[in-house]
Amino acid sequence: MSATPREHTRTYYLGKLATELEQRGLTATLRPYPPALRICDPDTAMLAETVDCVPLSEGWFYRWSWGELVGVTDDPGLAADRIMHVLSGR
Repeated sequence: MSATPREHTRTYYLGKLATELEQRGLTATLRPYPPALRICDPDTAMLAETVDCVPLSEGWFYRWSWGELVGVTDDPGLAADRIMHVLSGR
């Protein structure tokens, strides 16, 4: 089964987010199908979350597992900051 162009786009954006998260000390593992990131804080392994990427009429967005938007894919640094905030409980 080959990946669709949409899956390639998701993987690209999730890779950019993974880089930002890893620079902040989090672990981000790409799940290949459907593309999503499994994110956890290695210091508190109990806290983990899955984030995927979706196209909307306004562009591509990162999205929490419960459906709420994290942020626009054009600013993965801001999305990473929001994820850090949620996972740290601050």
